[in-house]
Amino acid sequence: MAETKRIGVRKVTVAFGGAPVLDGATFHAEVGERIALVGRNGSGKSTLLKVLAEELPPDEGEVLRTAGLRVARLTQEVPQDLTGEIYELVASGVAELGALLAEYHRLSLELEGGAGDLHRMEQVQNRLEAAGGWEIKRRVKTVITRLNLPHSGRFETLSGGLKRRVLLARALVAEPDVLLLDEPTNHFDIPAIEWLEEGLLAFAGALIFVTHDRAFLRRLATRIVELDRGRLTDSPGDWGHFLEQRRQRLEVEARHADKFDKKLAQEEAWIRQGLKARRTRNEGRVRALERLREERRARRATTGTARLRVEAGGRSGKIVFEAEGVTFTYGSGATAEPVVRDVSTTILSGDKVGILGPNGSGKSTLLKLLLGDLEPATGRVRRGTRLDVAYFDQHREQLDDEESVADNVAEGSDKVTVGGKTRHIISYLADFLFTPEQTRGPVKALSGGERNRLLLARLFTRPANVLVLDEPTNDLDIETLELLEALLVEFSGTLLVVSHDRAFLDNVVTSTLVMEGDGRVGEYAGGYSDWLRQRAPQVVEAKPAEKTAARPPGPPPGGRRKLSNREREDLATAPARIEALEQEQRQIHADLASPETYKEGGDRVTALQNRLAEIEPELERLYERWAELEELAG
Repeated sequence: MAETKRIGVRKVTVAFGGAPVLDGATFHAEVGERIALVGRNGSGKSTLLKVLAEELPPDEGEVLRTAGLRVARLTQEVPQDLTGEIYELVASGVAELGALLAEYHRLSLELEGGAGDLHRMEQVQNRLEAAGGWEIKRRVKTVITRLNLPHSGRFETLSGGLKRRVLLARALVAEPDVLLLDEPTNHFDIPAIEWLEEGLLAFAGALIFVTHDRAFLRRLATRIVELDRGRLTDSPGDWGHFLEQRRQRLEVEARHADKFDKKLAQEEAWIRQGLKARRTRNEGRVRALERLREERRARRATTGTARLRVEAGGRSGKIVFEAEGVTFTYGSGATAEPVVRDVSTTILSGDKVGILGPNGSGKSTLLKLLLGDLEPATGRVRRGTRLDVAYFDQHREQLDDEESVADNVAEGSDKVTVGGKTRHIISYLADFLFTPEQTRGPVKALSGGERNRLLLARLFTRPANVLVLDEPTNDLDIETLELLEALLVEFSGTLLVVSHDRAFLDNVVTSTLVMEGDGRVGEYAGGYSDWLRQRAPQVVEAKPAEKTAARPPGPPPGGRRKLSNREREDLATAPARIEALEQEQRQIHADLASPETYKEGGDRVTALQNRLAEIEPELERLYERWAELEELAG
């Protein structure tokens, strides 16, 4: 019987100078399990993933891995020194064929450009065919397309979000036995998250993932493992079951701690009597007290709860934003393609509005139009009176990594004014769970979630009656995320929030503006789930005649037939034809993403969109024909 593939740790301890982040931790996972690893920011979740991937040796204990186990890991942070072509980096996830696929891709591009080595191209093509490389090539291209990545270009020129997508693509194409994912949904739009969920549900190996996305967690996790004060606690079942188990466990822990503290207080009172203690000569009781003291010193308290609050500004006017027939285009002229088309909406004081849509669909443009950072081509935006706007934008509110945590908020002072009261910066940052040591240390030492908490701390020093939050949930631990939700629900001002966190939108917003393509913006009551129920059907069922369309005949029952000369020619030329169409498809996508295209006018845009619509079914037909001929050829 084949050995069950497993990965885990036994009595592992890891410390970085302070209390251990892993303290005698024991844990294992088997192929087929999907395990969510949860815990507060900075608790050591990423450290555990590094230990499992054998990228960080433990101080004590051992890592358990079945011989020959293939492990791939997506890091939370992008390696600063990683460079190369996008396709080559993704293909490198397939260790045995990645270099060959990368060379084939490079030679294809050179031949398309009128140069290149045709003989070498044929050699590489033959080696790929012999090694079953075409299926892997198709897998690489599928993952790149599904994650909405460019098929060409340099990794180092991409934004941080796109770089993480490339790293995720590299991990996915490897099809490892164990997949370790650290915040995989960060910077993903909802279609990409849903595609990732479907792919991971079908993943045959062991999945261990860290996430703040509760909808993602609920859909995927078959086990939940919590890392708390260096210890791992296993909870089979769903999120609701885990929360109930944790509540009960913490209640028992609190009762035991209370009982212990009462006994310690009694013994301290006894020892303070001094003379009586010496007269009784109860040396055993004195030694027992020393042990109690040592146990109390070693006890690690639960991480505190963040105390989030917004300094409310003065009351705004009833109408906060009113848009009438607003259109905005990149480019000029009557034929320019709108990014936002004929939008009319009214946002009143106290409204909590979510803005939802794929990456690049115009959400930031819509925000800038409402805030007055952009002027519409047609229509008008009226802004209310007495607006105090606080804007959370991770791309615009950059933290200085070399400066201290305190200086990033107080700008060199040791005090901040919040709610009309002056507070010491260390006291204020303690509300956001920063220790005095952290406040004096540099920002670069913080985890991703701690950085996001710091951005919130910085934002909430400013009086506001309008909060504009652009992806505020990235990297926050779930407890802090739920506190942020509660704060925003109680916030008496107006909220505009861009988010791909479905649970967050459901829990906070009262209405949703959805970027629906072609510049159109739909307005729906409620959050994400309400939008799903209200939206028009997105997929039109095929007609019965289309569903039963005749397919090319397959091989005769009981055996294979020889390929005709025409079929052999089709089989030999299919990869190059597919490659050429995909290259044209990539170029069209790039053109449609460029503002310069829209300056050329609507006819150019329409022609590109029509050609794109022609390419997609042609590619499907070619892939089906290629697969059919490969099966016939054996």
